[in-house]
Amino acid sequence: MSRVCELTGKGPMTGNNVSHANNKTRRRFLPNLNDVTLQSETLGRGIKMRISAHALRSVDHRGGLDKFLAKAKDTDLSPSALKVKKEIAKAQSAEA
Repeated sequence: MSRVCELTGKGPMTGNNVSHANNKTRRRFLPNLNDVTLQSETLGRGIKMRISAHALRSVDHRGGLDKFLAKAKDTDLSPSALKVKKEIAKAQSAEA
């Protein structure tokens, strides 16, 4: 399982551990990923995703998964999130 957020594309970064003696060794900074089920109002069902805590806050701030995906760039989204975005767009166009 990759350590990449499905909504923002945020992944591991690298840096240094610096000791008291100023010795430097390489390390990885991993994103805070959580398995969550987000509810889509348009589709009327939950969607399981592995997203970062920062993305979860962004989804809440924008007013839900549907609104977040509407504004999200396609390049940042995972293939499964892109599929959900297209399903939501199709359902909203059929609704109107």
